[in-house]
Amino acid sequence: MSILRKFSLENRTAIITGSGRGLGFEIAKAFAEAGAHVWLTGRSVETLETAVNSLREAGGKADYAAFDIADTTAGGSLVRRVVDEAGHLDILVNNVGARDRRPLAEFNDEDMLDLIRTDLTSSISLSRDAAEAMKAKTYGRIITITSILGYMVRPGDAIYPVAKQGLTGLMRSIAVEYGAQGITSNAISPGMFATETNAALAENPEMIAFAKLRVPLERWGKPDEIAGAALFLASDASSFVNGHVLTVDGGMSVRL
Repeated sequence: MSILRKFSLENRTAIITGSGRGLGFEIAKAFAEAGAHVWLTGRSVETLETAVNSLREAGGKADYAAFDIADTTAGGSLVRRVVDEAGHLDILVNNVGARDRRPLAEFNDEDMLDLIRTDLTSSISLSRDAAEAMKAKTYGRIITITSILGYMVRPGDAIYPVAKQGLTGLMRSIAVEYGAQGITSNAISPGMFATETNAALAENPEMIAFAKLRVPLERWGKPDEIAGAALFLASDASSFVNGHVLTVDGGMSVRL
């Protein structure tokens, strides 16, 4: 097989959570262009319909399922639906994540649990269900979107890093437990990306100056710059990569 063919996702089926917009959509777009049948998830039917229609208009194969990722029953149902309809689930991208920028002292227990359910335990449950489904074909790719904020922490953002570091542990556990079943598990750790969610921050003069100071490339990342890393980890080109965190941050995490 030629090296370029190893990046093909023809006949692969993928679920990408939180993919109606932002980094999740860019990943779904890349997978669809590479030949995969992509399933987008999120809470907004309108957003998902728009995203799926744009992928279909470009010639891609795409569907969606609207549900709250914290509803683990719904996530498991989607895995079963994809397997029933396609006969296999090949790729899962745990991308969805919520943010609640507050100091630790301002969180009550329920607020903490809500964020952990969305950002961590939902991915644990969905990864378990996906990995068990992938075992039937002894093939799978599980990609978890973490963050450089899993190990680089700023004041006033207490719980998000906890969840992201937990996702790194999840990724490694899956890599060890399911590697013998032909299933690889890796993570992408993004830095500062100018997504819709971060649009105001990315246009803030102070944050532009901060990026120039802290990021060796001296800018925010563009959303589509996540796509190549995700495609690599989802494809046969990464067949011997397992348990790895691929940092995509313009060099921010290595600069003193």
